[in-house]
Amino acid sequence: MKVYISADMEGVTGLVGADDVQMGGRDYERGRRMMTEDVNAAVRGALAAGAREVVVNDTHSTMRNLLVEDLHPAASLVRGKPKPMGMLQDLDASFDAAVFIGYHARAGALGVLSHSFMGHEIEDMWLDDDRAMGEIGFAYATATALGVPVVALSGCDVACAEVAEWDANVRTAPVKYARDRFAARLRPADEARGAIEAAVREGVRQAPSRTRPAPDTGAHTLTVRWQSASVAQQLEGIPGVTRPGKDPADDRSTHDRSVRVSGDLPALFRLFGVFMGVAYALTGQAPYC
Repeated sequence: MKVYISADMEGVTGLVGADDVQMGGRDYERGRRMMTEDVNAAVRGALAAGAREVVVNDTHSTMRNLLVEDLHPAASLVRGKPKPMGMLQDLDASFDAAVFIGYHARAGALGVLSHSFMGHEIEDMWLDDDRAMGEIGFAYATATALGVPVVALSGCDVACAEVAEWDANVRTAPVKYARDRFAARLRPADEARGAIEAAVREGVRQAPSRTRPAPDTGAHTLTVRWQSASVAQQLEGIPGVTRPGKDPADDRSTHDRSVRVSGDLPALFRLFGVFMGVAYALTGQAPYC
């Protein structure tokens, strides 16, 4: 079996603040070690379930966070940026299972370090106009559209509850329990890594018996509401991108800060990476406030 691991940082064991996850933060180097150990636990779980190939994608910020020399030797690593498919770079239908490690809740949720892709610049996102989502939902929908089942996720308890709304069959490993956006009750590190290993082992082990998602090549609609109307205005210059306009009956178009575009899910996921590049260039926002 081939197993794909997408690794973010905010949902990693022990991490609760910006200084834990931002390059230059006083605890960032410790955060890198914690992230690497969570990923290693996931790799061990995948191997115990019979995986013969494990690919890890470092997806946080600069995408150069995992300590290469300390990564489990059975895993290959996708590192650095830019990546056309960002958090799902190199994922394709040849994989038997996808695992999300260190993921976090979407913007607006009271989860640890919650946001959707860009600190506070993105206020809300919707799939097909009516389903609120963040990184978990967008990555889950895109992976399954590629025909790859998502089998396990680790993060805070709010992130674990969020993925269950997309698929109750996803095995979860809550490594901390949110008390606020920058506060949590932490599971002991060894216990948390054990939970990650067990969730991934069971998820990967059950993958062959699950109905594999059929590849989805149909059209979907992505709507993003930004903090800044300037971002929405600039994105409107991309062919196919529209602005819903000021419609009091449509909460997604508040203050005309939303953009909307349609396409198949992998194409939307890649295009969204372009959206973020434009937004970063315009706003220069730090990831957290």
